[in-house]
Amino acid sequence: MPNENSRLLLEIDAAIREINRRHINPAISELTLSDLNPVIEMVARARASYLQALFEIATKSNGELPGKEAVARLHALRMRYEELVKGMQALETAVEREYLDVRKR
Repeated sequence: MPNENSRLLLEIDAAIREINRRHINPAISELTLSDLNPVIEMVARARASYLQALFEIATKSNGELPGKEAVARLHALRMRYEELVKGMQALETAVEREYLDVRKR
């Protein structure tokens, strides 16, 4: 029974890879590192904005808790940052699992 399960898992993995590649690869042209740089830059800028806002709030609060507006702004920046990170992670996964074609240069 364990061999049959292992074989089925391998078949499932192959089906997942083939189906994802069939849908994702035509949607995004062949990638190089330079193609990914704008995405990486965008995520880094979002991270920097979020962290900068956190430090600004801490500096201006003088030991007090921040107000609702400051927290709302920080929340919006965190949501933007986290969403972009998730997108980048999905892209990395697609490359790792060979759903996308990648060129060396």
